[in-house]
Amino acid sequence: MSEQTSAGGGVSKSSEIDLDELVAQSDTGARSPAGSIGNLMAALALSWSLFQLYYASTLPFLLTDLLGINVTLNSDTARSVHLAFALLLASMAYPLFKTSPRNAIPWYDWLLGLLGVGACLYLVVFKDDIATRAGLPTTSDLVVSTVGLVIMMVATYRALGLPLVIVASVFLIYVFFGDQPFIPEVIQWKGASYGKAMWHYWMQTEGVFGIALGVSASMIFLFVLFGSMLDKAGAGNYFIKVAFALLGHLRGGPAKAAVVSSAMTGLISGSSIANTVTTGTFTIPLMKRVGFKPETAGAVEVSSSVNGQIMPPVMGAAAFLMVEYVGISYLDVVRHAVVPATISYIALLYIVHLEALKAGMQGLPKPGPAKTVIQSILGILTGFLTIALLAAGLHYGLGWTKDVFGDATFQAVIVIFALAYLGLLYVASRRPDLELDDPNAPVTELPAFIPTLLTGLYYLLPIVVLVWCLMIERFSPGLSAYWASVGMIVILLTQKPLKAIMRGTGNLGGEVANGLSDLAAGLIAGARNMIGIAVATGAAGIIVGTISLTGAHQIMGEFIEFLSGGNLMLMLILVGVFSLILGMGLPTTANYIVVSSLMASVVVEIGAMNGLIVPLIAVHLFVFYFGLMADVTPPVGLASFAAAAISQGDPIKTGFTAFYYSLRTVALPFLFIFNTDLLLIDVGPVEAVFVFIVATVAMLLFAAGTQGYFFARNKAWEAVALLLIAFTLFRPGFWLDMVQPPYQSTDPAAVFETASTVGDGGYLKFVVRGPDFDNPDRIVETFIEVPLAAGSDGESRINDAGLTIMVDDGKALLEEPFPGTPYFSTFQDFDFYGDQPVEVIEVQKASDRLPKEIFYIPALGLLFIVIAVQRRRTDVPAF
Repeated sequence: MSEQTSAGGGVSKSSEIDLDELVAQSDTGARSPAGSIGNLMAALALSWSLFQLYYASTLPFLLTDLLGINVTLNSDTARSVHLAFALLLASMAYPLFKTSPRNAIPWYDWLLGLLGVGACLYLVVFKDDIATRAGLPTTSDLVVSTVGLVIMMVATYRALGLPLVIVASVFLIYVFFGDQPFIPEVIQWKGASYGKAMWHYWMQTEGVFGIALGVSASMIFLFVLFGSMLDKAGAGNYFIKVAFALLGHLRGGPAKAAVVSSAMTGLISGSSIANTVTTGTFTIPLMKRVGFKPETAGAVEVSSSVNGQIMPPVMGAAAFLMVEYVGISYLDVVRHAVVPATISYIALLYIVHLEALKAGMQGLPKPGPAKTVIQSILGILTGFLTIALLAAGLHYGLGWTKDVFGDATFQAVIVIFALAYLGLLYVASRRPDLELDDPNAPVTELPAFIPTLLTGLYYLLPIVVLVWCLMIERFSPGLSAYWASVGMIVILLTQKPLKAIMRGTGNLGGEVANGLSDLAAGLIAGARNMIGIAVATGAAGIIVGTISLTGAHQIMGEFIEFLSGGNLMLMLILVGVFSLILGMGLPTTANYIVVSSLMASVVVEIGAMNGLIVPLIAVHLFVFYFGLMADVTPPVGLASFAAAAISQGDPIKTGFTAFYYSLRTVALPFLFIFNTDLLLIDVGPVEAVFVFIVATVAMLLFAAGTQGYFFARNKAWEAVALLLIAFTLFRPGFWLDMVQPPYQSTDPAAVFETASTVGDGGYLKFVVRGPDFDNPDRIVETFIEVPLAAGSDGESRINDAGLTIMVDDGKALLEEPFPGTPYFSTFQDFDFYGDQPVEVIEVQKASDRLPKEIFYIPALGLLFIVIAVQRRRTDVPAF
């Protein structure tokens, strides 16, 4: 990579070109032919975006009523067309070989692309015939399925590299040769015929065209498109400018602004690499200018950019897959993810502050008179209070619309959006548009915050629409993103012409053309950003299909259980390492699909065997977090390489520094597995505020302990003390469990009497033992939590919970739960009709004990001691 450092310490144009190519290779494809072929590629990408908007809208139903012809699309058809576009554009945009031309498309790429389209559309054209011969493929079915899988693997290699191809190939080999001697005996299975496997993978919705691709077609595309249009409208530059105007004057200000701008840019880009390059090109040179080392500046940008994918309300593509895999709404996913993501970003801001303290840095000059420390702190608190008030205003201010307008709510909100847009656009038109700054140019002073903020407040309106649709109207994520995208289309088309009218500058026709050009560019960029994601979800379907066909997750679960010895903590570490290793070669989405498909249910089962009820969403977020860390971790972390290219630092050292800064992100998944309060599970609004405050303090102390600096440089015992305090604030129940057991065991034969003593809304825990359905000689155990509603007696309360227990000869025998009841799937692995019965061998009732928060007192006492000792050595003000 040819790089030259400019006098300002930034990056020369030659390096920027290399960075653009890096982003293109990983996200959009490195091939951009000119002329008619380039126009054809753009037209196909534009058509894909328009198709997805059509599919998400109500237009198909309106046209069906108007024309009398059914032009609606079912999910299966949409998936086929979605993948057809992805395979064709992958063949055109991603060169197959290193020597392949970048400005032309060879004949073999045309052939491969068209074969992929044919294999996908075969399912649409012959869908009725295929439905009549379910499970009995014809020769043409097998040929098309084979061609489709081959093209799928080639497209995967193009867009995502060799690792996912290798992983998918291993699973394919296992399907066809699972009974061969070279497969370890412990994981052998009977194997599948070619016809059965091909039908499973391609001709139905169990393989390539499964849930993952369905989520890509119905949800992910629209969110990526929304972000792309938001970026083309100028929101990316606006977020960066606002962040610098707000925080640039603080100690280490450019790095703090980089963290905030990356969090906001996470709304636009679901790619860690693109986020790093977009914000890092501007922020990294400024960080270096105020004293950060190149590797440190790059690591701060990488850490904040990667975390953009965990920040609600618009999270990475994997978050939308959780909706289907966990079976909860997207709003619930956001609710569970918001506290860990927020405290992670706050902690990164604090890490940056500590680095600035250690190096004695100052901020950039700010217009106006200097502020005192008290004024600065009050300003920060005012900022947080303003954000809180805006959030409350959004929720309660828009919540009244349904009560006031009733059935006309939607039309009323459109009018409110239009009036707010015109008002905010008028305010913005009174000020000059924000320009892209040269990061290498000297900074004499920062822009004023309020004028900068007012130039683009209207960019937030589509985000408000998105949140309103999700939270107030409770629309599906896809429909919510559709209406947010419609809002963005309006802004792209009208912002420049309306500003020209409001400013009286003329050239209305030129601005209308610019608006159309921006819209087309946003639609095209959104489609090109989706190529890799669509291909990844299709390829991951091969792995998911193998699991459903062979039951490999059970075998893998037994293997991991064997390695961990049934220890949940060791198993979580193994799963985390597994995610990291796979993530070095797989994109985040594919990594999440693979690991969650193999391991999520296993972690829940092992947790149950260890007496811990692990919510499924906690396991999926655990896998998601570790998959993200692969973008940071050397030797492959591409985001670290991108940041190093900008900072002129060492990429490996940048990666290790970023991983060190990301220890908080590594620790959080373990914490919320054992303390689900962090995910706001069964937590009320008031308690949620308390959880957030305590968790924030704990994470800041964790950052201080790991970074070696608090009020002064830490001594060894002080670092250990800070980590101990942080752990206690995160998990006070750990210490309480050592003093007072959380549950008391009772006689299983007296289960009904025990249930009658539990208060309304309480619960019992059962340890259940019985023969394995697949291997009756094997005895298995599991652990369940049974909530008890109000009832006349213990037996009826247990029956109402969905369990039937018979007490016979001093034993509590469990009958098989009925289909549709809460515990039907839990006990599918048990044999209820064997010689040995399934029985409840232990009943646990919650103990009356001290509140776990009592351990905050000694933790805070120790904290005050550390502060008092360090204050004597403080030579730089802490703020």
